[in-house]
Amino acid sequence: MTAALRGLRRILDFIYQAAGVLAALCLIAILLLIVAQMIARWTGEIFPGAANYAGYAMAAASFFAFANALNRGAHIRVSLVLNALPKGAKRIMEIWCFAIAAGVMWYFTYYAYWFTYWSWKFNEVSQAQDATPLWIPQSVMVIGGGILAIALTDHLIHVLFRGDHRITRDLVDQSHGE
Repeated sequence: MTAALRGLRRILDFIYQAAGVLAALCLIAILLLIVAQMIARWTGEIFPGAANYAGYAMAAASFFAFANALNRGAHIRVSLVLNALPKGAKRIMEIWCFAIAAGVMWYFTYYAYWFTYWSWKFNEVSQAQDATPLWIPQSVMVIGGGILAIALTDHLIHVLFRGDHRITRDLVDQSHGE
């Protein structure tokens, strides 16, 4: 592997890991928002928009976690079927699955981008008390979807040229249902 490809691999792995860290930070933000809302209620204050901000953070946590979860084997895969296939058929099925998934995610990301762009262009805001410009939480969908599309394409290319994917096995997958 050339130095350029090793550098690209480090960059991609860093992006996937950073997205996972951002997802974890979003979960912490949800916790803090819920605690702040509870304290506000106990003291008789109002925290307008707390539920909406928690919802935005939940969506961000989900979208940021997708690529990291894929690489760690935490996504649902039909490995039972794939492992039962002969090596050649398994490779063809993995190419087919990654190609379809990558295509769907690139399609989703493209239209999510335009959805976000028009929300920004028309100054759309949330209808709730927070009146947040909608392009802000929507942009997380574009970024997270784009990172997942890159990860799926990365795995597709890896299967095409190396014969296998780069997904590590999660401990849950190793239990074999015992």
